[in-house]
Amino acid sequence: MSSQTHQGACLCGAIQLTVTLDDNSVGACHCSMCRKWNGGPLLTVHSSSAPHFSGAQPAVYNSSDWAERGFCPACGSHLFYRLKGGNFFAIPVGLLDSDQPWTFDLQVYIDEKPSFYCFSNQTKNMTGAEVVAQFS
Repeated sequence: MSSQTHQGACLCGAIQLTVTLDDNSVGACHCSMCRKWNGGPLLTVHSSSAPHFSGAQPAVYNSSDWAERGFCPACGSHLFYRLKGGNFFAIPVGLLDSDQPWTFDLQVYIDEKPSFYCFSNQTKNMTGAEVVAQFS
């Protein structure tokens, strides 16, 4: 699939976003920070270019030396996870107003996934160390 532009908004509608995705793949992150931030695994689509925001501007939390997370300051909706040292943006797939036929095909930080849930899809699975090595 070639890149496609999608629209979305936070829960309260104060922030609208437009993002061009690299493909139609959906990934799940099981790291402890994403689970704490999201209340469970974070399901995202990916872009190598920054999303465009209109309306209010996202608040940004520097969650580590290498990444930051954006959210709506009014309703708290999660808007993005971004690597500070590169062109990698993870956008929660549920934000997008799309009937795209998404493909769930990747799970990262699989070594941090708690045992009380699992997905039935066959996916590529990467440990935390493998993810860090890929982006180093």
